[in-house]
Amino acid sequence: MAEDVERYLHLDPPSSSSSPANKSRGFKSSNPATQPPCPPDHVLENVLENVLQFLTSRFDRNAVSLVCRSWYLVEAQTRFEVFIGNCYSLSPSRLTHRFKRVNSLVLKGKPRFADFNLIPPDWGAQFAPWVSATAKAYPWLEKVSLKRMLVTDDDLALLAESFPVFKELTLLCCEGFGTSGIAIVANKCRKLRVLDLIESEVSDDEMDWISCFPEGETNLESLSFECVESPINFNALEGVVARSPFLKRLRTNRFVSLQELHRLVVRAASQLTSLGTGSFSPDIVLQGEQEPDYAAAFRACKSIVCLSGFREFTPEYLPAISPVCANLTSLNFSYANISPDMLRPFIRHCHNIRVFWALDSICDEGLEAVAATCKELRELRVFPYDAREDSEGPVSGVGLQAISVGCRKLESILYFCQRMTNRAVTAMSENCPQLRVFRLCIMGRHRPDHVTGKPMDDGFGAIVKNCKKLTRLAVSGLLTDEAFSLIGEYGKLIRTLSVAFAGDSDMALRYVLEGCPKLQKLEIRDSPFGDVGLRSGMDRYHNMRFVWMSSCSLSRGGCRDVAHALPSVVVEVFESDGDGGGDDDDNADYVETLYMYRSLDGPRKDAPKFVTIL
Repeated sequence: MAEDVERYLHLDPPSSSSSPANKSRGFKSSNPATQPPCPPDHVLENVLENVLQFLTSRFDRNAVSLVCRSWYLVEAQTRFEVFIGNCYSLSPSRLTHRFKRVNSLVLKGKPRFADFNLIPPDWGAQFAPWVSATAKAYPWLEKVSLKRMLVTDDDLALLAESFPVFKELTLLCCEGFGTSGIAIVANKCRKLRVLDLIESEVSDDEMDWISCFPEGETNLESLSFECVESPINFNALEGVVARSPFLKRLRTNRFVSLQELHRLVVRAASQLTSLGTGSFSPDIVLQGEQEPDYAAAFRACKSIVCLSGFREFTPEYLPAISPVCANLTSLNFSYANISPDMLRPFIRHCHNIRVFWALDSICDEGLEAVAATCKELRELRVFPYDAREDSEGPVSGVGLQAISVGCRKLESILYFCQRMTNRAVTAMSENCPQLRVFRLCIMGRHRPDHVTGKPMDDGFGAIVKNCKKLTRLAVSGLLTDEAFSLIGEYGKLIRTLSVAFAGDSDMALRYVLEGCPKLQKLEIRDSPFGDVGLRSGMDRYHNMRFVWMSSCSLSRGGCRDVAHALPSVVVEVFESDGDGGGDDDDNADYVETLYMYRSLDGPRKDAPKFVTIL
């Protein structure tokens, strides 16, 4: 089943005679453009509208739109939420032509490797054409969620002015805007419920944007600005919190001190369910001044189930969060350099934790403490505190194996380490068969089993064999073609595959492309795959969302072969440092980066000079 809406935004709907039911009865399918129009069946349309309104999954809706002409049309009339996984897979005009009643838009821009600085900042993914088109077509739009998009202050101003009932704005890993743009949204979107700025780059325009929220009671339910690297007007923030009776989620930045956080928590203790603490470090306490009772403030927070932040923290204040530990379902320490000794005192009270993120500073001992207590854990992420390849990381296969033994309900894991063993990965596959996401990042090039020195083939092979629900896999370490053979043989549900520093030859890539029928996203870096491996997927690329290959062994000629064979696939080549390649010798020119994706509207018009579209 298809994943995202851009595959189904064709302007010409399928004819009714092309449905599977008609084919089974022997009816001949033909081009709907040559067919006389059929009289509308209003009864059928009304029934379909009443049925389809209960379909909330975009996967189901995409499938429904392919049944026949009438279902295609009615599905468009009843679709209010649109997800577009690649902003270049279609034009904004195609979106607004196909769907007339959209009130919620989710839009993604740059591929994920942008997070690793592998894409120049001026590559593209501009929000401007989208906000311009939707402002005209959907004046009733309520929700916009953007990821890895270039958003300007002018874009935010147009959004705020064009949608009078706008309610939710989420900017995840976005850039290009500043506090001036956020101020406009805060001031003009009077019905705003959600303003979430997450891991985005927000420039400091010296604008007091917090003070721009209107006076009087607000509709805010979520306010997140952890990523804003500039001081805020705390008195104004406190006033906003006081005027927001529906506020459930509040995530502050590192410029909010622990004393100030205490004041916010006291004001909103009865309603908050999610709290981002910001720095969790106090201001200087003057001699004779009594510090607030932080533990008492947290004790009053009966509803908090999610705790994050801790971008700067003072260790002796961590016990203050102990009163809320028993209720927590999510705990994020991914910015806090916490040792095992700091973690143990309160993690032993976190029996209901389902999501836990942390730095590897918690060591294997900290992971053992998590495994001993958090039996309901569903998602674990362990990030590197020191990402240098030559460092001896504090977590290893010991911690991974402990988690697998103690947290049998685990469904998703992201694990950075320098030392790993096949035994630990195999144990994970046997003890946690419900895994849907397994991302193991062994930092360094071609690192083998830390104990035996053998390739990591057996471990990753066990993962794809034993975890039958696996949809996302990231592999690293010393891997031979044998590992990819197993992935192709058993990874029948894998939709996203990420590969780094792995494989022997083009056969590895061929195993994956020929053996994983559900594959939608393929990310490869620093691997020995060349033109032969690339050509082996010719019959697959038009059904995939994108393929990214950098620092492999591709030639411009090989990439051009794909472009000529698949006109519906856009093939871009560029240098990661922004220096474009020439067009001199097609068969010899080395391609630093290949990015190709399906598109209904052909190549984009805003490609920078360093991008060559073949």
